[in-house]
Amino acid sequence: MIDPMQAVMDDWDIPVGLTVGIALSMVVYLRGWLALRRTRPQQFNRTPLLFFMSGMVLLWLDLGSPMDPLADALLSAHMIEHLILMSAVPVLILFGHPTVPMLRGLPVFLRKGIAAPLLRFRPLRRFTHWLVRPAVAWLAMNITLLLWHVPGAYDFALESEGWHDFEHICFLFTALLFWWCIIRPWPGARRQLDWGILLYLVGADFVNTGLSAFLAFCGRPVYSYYTSNPNPFGIQPLPDQMMGAAVMWVMGSMMYLIPAGLIVFQMLQPSASTRAAAQRAAYPSHTAAAQPRT
Repeated sequence: MIDPMQAVMDDWDIPVGLTVGIALSMVVYLRGWLALRRTRPQQFNRTPLLFFMSGMVLLWLDLGSPMDPLADALLSAHMIEHLILMSAVPVLILFGHPTVPMLRGLPVFLRKGIAAPLLRFRPLRRFTHWLVRPAVAWLAMNITLLLWHVPGAYDFALESEGWHDFEHICFLFTALLFWWCIIRPWPGARRQLDWGILLYLVGADFVNTGLSAFLAFCGRPVYSYYTSNPNPFGIQPLPDQMMGAAVMWVMGSMMYLIPAGLIVFQMLQPSASTRAAAQRAAYPSHTAAAQPRT
């Protein structure tokens, strides 16, 4: 009798390209963070560093650890992998305010010879600004999610390691765009909280719920990969699919609705000017007395 976890471990190899890429990103960010810390110690304290490094470590654990072959064997594990990739990882990275530290951390010849000319290239700047428009970012992430869950595309990605890696890149890139529009990491301009952000989040939850409900209640295995490649745990494809759909439904909804709830709470809090006006109305004599005489 083959141990299921041993079978998963036998399919796992440390992904050299991913590991080196993540390690280099962490080194570049750290160099930039140290440089910025000398001039902006309050803004670049340890918190952004911890966020970014945690995001990078979680990215490796999600795609480079034995979690990846486990996700190939079980649809439910695959859904957890995708949720981490599209929610926790991009949010942690963006809370690290990565743009300027990554630029400052580059070697001088790369920063001045390649990065600086690209940043001055107006068509590229206009294109990047267009990418982080809420409508564009929302459509990019949700269309990417739906297209890669079409049975033919999903099965093809699992059968081809290169296309599977490309699928992960698509998920991470579009999720970074999506969460960028909410977090707006420095030096981007802060977006004022409004009801449009709630529609943005609730609309994404609607897409996630629709996909999850289809996988949970369709009554048949949707992806032929799991029927033709039995998993070592002996879990039948349909129960595994239903469990994956439940995970996607519950965790995915939390991923959108918790931020939506926090935003509603902030929107309902009175602003500083409103509080000051209320205080002046409540204590007019005190306020008048505090005014300097001319």
